[in-house]
Amino acid sequence: MKNRKMLYAGSFDPITYGHLDIIRRGAHICDTLVVGVVNNYSKNAMFDAEERVEMIREATKEIGNIVVDSFVGLLADYVKANDFCVAIRGLRTSLDFDYEIHMAQMNARLYGSGVETIFLMTDPNYSFISSSMTKEVFLLNGDIEGLVPPNVLEAMIRKVSK
Repeated sequence: MKNRKMLYAGSFDPITYGHLDIIRRGAHICDTLVVGVVNNYSKNAMFDAEERVEMIREATKEIGNIVVDSFVGLLADYVKANDFCVAIRGLRTSLDFDYEIHMAQMNARLYGSGVETIFLMTDPNYSFISSSMTKEVFLLNGDIEGLVPPNVLEAMIRKVSK
């Protein structure tokens, strides 16, 4: 059987339970799932790529076939350089699909043959969660417990108390 190495990429700033839902489910359909942290310098991130990688490693440590990495640049270049067969994308709503389908079609052109994009719908319990909304609520002193793993909430508290 061919080794199925798949990628789930995103900024994960911060990782939420919605992301973890996709990671757990994605890990069940492949031999190795790489969680790729996109280091996008144009975004105003709360956490740098190394911090996000460490938070994800801690939050996914009970899942045996997960590797966490970070990269800069085009997703398609990272996919080709690392010989992934599938890129997984998480969808919360039809609005996500409208955005993601265009990205998937562009990436398919850039990947060339042999790489597919698979869309996984987020569990409805997490469909309202986004990293940006979570950060905004947190920074306005709202309660985000249950939206992010405990290690992430602790890191957010430490970050703003500096």
